[in-house]
Amino acid sequence: MRLLCCALTAAILAACGGGTSVPPLGSSLAPSAKSHPFGDVRHAVGLGKVLTSKSGQIYGFAVDEKGTVGVLATASNIETFDALTGQIKRSFPKQAPSGTSYSLAGIVNGDVALVIRYVVPKGSIYATRYYDLIDPVTAGRFTAKWTPPVTDIQVEDAGPNQTSSTTAIFAIELKNQDIPIIFGSDVPKNEFGKVFPLNPSYFSLGDQPQVAQDTATNQAVLATSPDGGKVGGEAPINVLMNLSTGQQTEFSGLNNGFYGAGFVNGLAVDSTTGIAATTTELNAQVEFYNLAQETGTYAQLPCTNNTSQSNSGTWIAGDPANRLFLVADPDYCNGSQGSAIVVYGESGNFVESLTGFNFDVDQIDAGLAVLVPAMRMGWAPGPNADQLQQFYY
Repeated sequence: MRLLCCALTAAILAACGGGTSVPPLGSSLAPSAKSHPFGDVRHAVGLGKVLTSKSGQIYGFAVDEKGTVGVLATASNIETFDALTGQIKRSFPKQAPSGTSYSLAGIVNGDVALVIRYVVPKGSIYATRYYDLIDPVTAGRFTAKWTPPVTDIQVEDAGPNQTSSTTAIFAIELKNQDIPIIFGSDVPKNEFGKVFPLNPSYFSLGDQPQVAQDTATNQAVLATSPDGGKVGGEAPINVLMNLSTGQQTEFSGLNNGFYGAGFVNGLAVDSTTGIAATTTELNAQVEFYNLAQETGTYAQLPCTNNTSQSNSGTWIAGDPANRLFLVADPDYCNGSQGSAIVVYGESGNFVESLTGFNFDVDQIDAGLAVLVPAMRMGWAPGPNADQLQQFYY
């Protein structure tokens, strides 16, 4: 579970107490929406529909970025929904087998949903993981199985990647001292590249590693704190790993602030520009890195300074079509405006803040799915654990 006390990154703005105001919602800094292939759809910036699952708390969700279909997992079943209206379209299975529950790893290869199925055998308290596919995501049923090259792993991150046939898979070997591994997979074809072990001193779950993918270079992109995110600790590290050869390139991240950066809370990559963005826990900053040049700059979240740990950022979503990064801020401006999504350009320039969210702490790791960037629409967790919030940016 990612640290919940952290808030997301933003452009370099003075703290609210310093008298610098945050640009208003829908300000002229925000680019206008573009037309969508399903029609000339334009929508005002701000919150949209609220989706409520029919089956309880949501354990992962995603949206087909080239269509209008979303998918979510609850403990008891899978639900697909209309991403424009928020209406649940299908729910399956009708009744999960005894001892079975589900979570969603994401959508890969365009429109293939990867589902984690947990099965607790009789007489045991530990679940065995199985992986099912919904291909395409509109199928309304499980269509095939995905069998990882290493048995009994927990997939922690898949991509995110809906454009390439190879998806970066970051996983933990549960029966092998929780060793972290990474490999590429053509998920619907059930094909795999070589499995590469990662240094457990850097990439154990206690180090809170973040994983993304650069499809242009066929690299997994990882960011982590090498010393457990301790106060005054070492700088974060960024690692690029070639999914074909395992070759690694490593460079230090920014470590600003009186206490340093601490844990890396979120990571996203724009493969079209080679720009990555991270959020860090101890300084309420967002970092922007040129992966090829191994250089970086940063932005301070609105209403924070570089010691504002309790107002740090969490997950990030990338919008390559519009050259934007969207950062989730669970406690925006010290909670005076609830939760927010703060939008930045790839150079760290502030674009807008979308306020009025209420990110549920039990669901914050569900992340954020951006739907069809041409529509500038997405879905975020909350306001309750069984709900998703639509928004336009």
